[in-house]
Amino acid sequence: MPARDPYLDNAKVVLVTLAVIGHWWSLLPQTLESERVYDFLYTWHMPALVLVTGYLSRHFSWSGPRLRSLAETVVVPYLLFSTLLAAFTVLLGYERPEHMFLVPMWPLWYLMSLFFWRLATPAVTWLPAPLAVAAAVAVSLLGGTLEYPYLDVTRVTGLFPFFVLGVVLTPELLAKVRLPAVRAFGLAALAYTFYVVVDGIDEWAGTQWLYFKGYDYLGVDDGRGIEVRAFLLLVGLCCTVGALALVPATERWWTRMGGATMVVFLVHGFVLRVLGELGFEQWALDHPRLAPVAVVGGSIALAVTLASPPAVRLFTPVVDPIGHLRAKAARPTRVPVSAAPAPPRPARETFDDRVPRPLA
Repeated sequence: MPARDPYLDNAKVVLVTLAVIGHWWSLLPQTLESERVYDFLYTWHMPALVLVTGYLSRHFSWSGPRLRSLAETVVVPYLLFSTLLAAFTVLLGYERPEHMFLVPMWPLWYLMSLFFWRLATPAVTWLPAPLAVAAAVAVSLLGGTLEYPYLDVTRVTGLFPFFVLGVVLTPELLAKVRLPAVRAFGLAALAYTFYVVVDGIDEWAGTQWLYFKGYDYLGVDDGRGIEVRAFLLLVGLCCTVGALALVPATERWWTRMGGATMVVFLVHGFVLRVLGELGFEQWALDHPRLAPVAVVGGSIALAVTLASPPAVRLFTPVVDPIGHLRAKAARPTRVPVSAAPAPPRPARETFDDRVPRPLA
């Protein structure tokens, strides 16, 4: 198994933790300051995560083993967590969601999108990189004209350019993100977005645009929709460069969490739903200064906890049930010493009792 790249693991940890912060941040009172931070975060943190996902998916092919792996690691968890989230929603006293498998619930849109993006990867790699990126941008801009209500198709198509950019990136190009000049450009883009783009987003667009909804849903014609989405794609890309430039390239104490980001992403929603039911929104209203600090600190603590070895062992059977069963079946069985046959030679035998480590 090739060694893991600490830079990629660090990027995954940072971005999935930001996803937790973003979801928890939505429970804060809607003030001008909280909405500004929320819009700033959603302008780039998911595009950055999608780009990293594309980079890690660039070797996907339509071979039998790859397609089987896609079904086992994406489709099966999607169906399982759709069922669990629907049951959890009913348990909390709400109505059972309609079309729960066709309309992704909360974070499950990412698995739905990942399924279609990876299926498209061989076609992307077949094209020259500039043509693949141009085609993905066209798909994104035209995807906003679709009115199909299922499969989150507008978000699948809307974020597709970032996935394609990740697929066509080479390790050499990705390393250039950390060059001083590129880092300066990315940081300037982040600052510009926070002070200029986000400051006026409610006037010329709105938060809903950051979810890549359809143009009809957003109340604009196709021409205006294409114009705004194109600008947001550009802003998201520039900010993604800035964000990835800040990620450390060397191993940190939290780097190994990069192998458990799917656990964090899929499980944290249940915790936040419980916090919402327990009255966090009212508590945040009563403690306006402390609440944002609690959200950031609590999100980091939640991500670290869910990525810890005990939590990974606990949740892997539902996050990757088939992989868990396969690893369990492959685990060697210890033979009691008393029942072991006598060695054919006097030399002492050695046993390797290490359990094969499942793929992260």
